[in-house]
Amino acid sequence: MTQAHVVVVGGGYGGVTVAKQLDSVADVVLVEEKDAFVHAVATLRAVVDEAWEDRVFFPYDRLLTRGRVVHDTARTVTPTSVHFSPTESIEADYLVLATGTAYPFPAKFIESDAWVAKARMVRLREALGQARRVLLVGGGPVGVELAGELTSAFPELGVTIVDQEKDILTTGDFMPAVRDSIREQLLARGVELVLGAPLGFLPPMDVGRLQDFTVRTTTGVEIEAQLWFRCYGNRPMTEYLAPALRGARREDGTLRVTDHLNVKGFERVFAIGDITDVREAKRADAARAHGAVVARNITDLIAGRAPGVTYTPPPERVVLPLGPHGGASQLLDEDGRRRFLGPERTSELKGADLLGGLMSEQFRR
Repeated sequence: MTQAHVVVVGGGYGGVTVAKQLDSVADVVLVEEKDAFVHAVATLRAVVDEAWEDRVFFPYDRLLTRGRVVHDTARTVTPTSVHFSPTESIEADYLVLATGTAYPFPAKFIESDAWVAKARMVRLREALGQARRVLLVGGGPVGVELAGELTSAFPELGVTIVDQEKDILTTGDFMPAVRDSIREQLLARGVELVLGAPLGFLPPMDVGRLQDFTVRTTTGVEIEAQLWFRCYGNRPMTEYLAPALRGARREDGTLRVTDHLNVKGFERVFAIGDITDVREAKRADAARAHGAVVARNITDLIAGRAPGVTYTPPPERVVLPLGPHGGASQLLDEDGRRRFLGPERTSELKGADLLGGLMSEQFRR
């Protein structure tokens, strides 16, 4: 009996979850241009600590037992096929879109080869060792987490965060206690917060490149540094969609999905992770949860049943480490009340391991 063909486009957290869970019930092809999975949760730690590189890059060769991984770029995707070139394509009975978002270096990488990304990180660590001050443009979760990693690994390095808002962490539903704790910890580490006005212009060189520069905010505050990073600008990667699927795209690039996480209007096309229009924070654990739901629903469809699992965003949780030994978190108690956790518990929850053990288990390393 011929097995159903499932093609998963994108080998991030959600894509590897659904591919692995369907490996035993379908002919699975995972399409991913990178030669190794990038554990994005830990990339900021690996930027400052060479020992973490092996906990960021995981080869795909042990992920699937029966299925296969195709390292290529999906140029055009229709409801039933993935095209790599005018003459090369893969047909799909079921299609899962899991291409995630683009985000500036060093939180994410554009390099397809792990050795190239590692070489870039080596150069960056060398530059950090020579820099006197680093400018971080953006005071959201990525900006403050990067500040925490920099100040943990390079205590003598000056760090300045610039944000147009009047405080840090203004884009999410953060408890005041979380925001206050993070701010106090950053200030105790000597981080300079320049808030309430955007930069009048960005530095003239690429991010992560060592060079003296001076910039000013629109209110005239002058900042001198030798390195800078852009810590904002998530962009859903859905440009590859053929006209038949583009009608499901929203103006921000996300895809409209149903409660079963299939793309609206397409019973056998699913979307998971950061590219969906599900109203929740774009987190690795959310993408994995999406993948589990879609795997169950595709299993139902293959068996001739209606999709049996819906996805409801769980209560938001925040675990925001500032290096291995700092940060703040907010979790929900059983009665639904939000609870604040300080640096020690945050380190235990995420800061010390950054989910590296979970990734090693998934990729059988």
